[in-house]
Amino acid sequence: MSTDTPLLPRRPVLGALAVVCAEIDGADSVILVKRKNPPNAGTWGFPGGHVELGETAAEAAARELQEETGVVAEPGAQLMTLDVIPRNADGSVGAQYFLVATLCHHVSGQPVPDDDALEARWVSVAEMEHLGLELLDRVAELARVAQTRWRDSPRMPPSAPIT
Repeated sequence: MSTDTPLLPRRPVLGALAVVCAEIDGADSVILVKRKNPPNAGTWGFPGGHVELGETAAEAAARELQEETGVVAEPGAQLMTLDVIPRNADGSVGAQYFLVATLCHHVSGQPVPDDDALEARWVSVAEMEHLGLELLDRVAELARVAQTRWRDSPRMPPSAPIT
């Protein structure tokens, strides 16, 4: 039996999201990428992707961040988990993803699109919903959660802007 498209796994796929917060031009900001490839091509979200065998979700978040943006960060606390279940036109489950969002502490670099990102940039948490970006579901919510956790994080004082 031959098909032109690969079969999707019949179980959830584990993915990781890297949520990097920093003070940029006086505003609490996060790194977002515009996706180049399906699923969600053309939409904005956090850098991320599949967790590879033998790596933790936090390690995958930091790896995907560097692959997609060139930014190096140290993974910190888990922020939340997200269930993503895209459905086909007939309502059947098309795929299922379990995403682990990790707060990452900026080490070096500025976001530059690479790998499967069309664009990568710092986006103000306060303004992201008013910039006309086509955001993936729950991106703004997750950014606000990350902002609060980052402000409370002992690793990087909120007053330390990135230079």
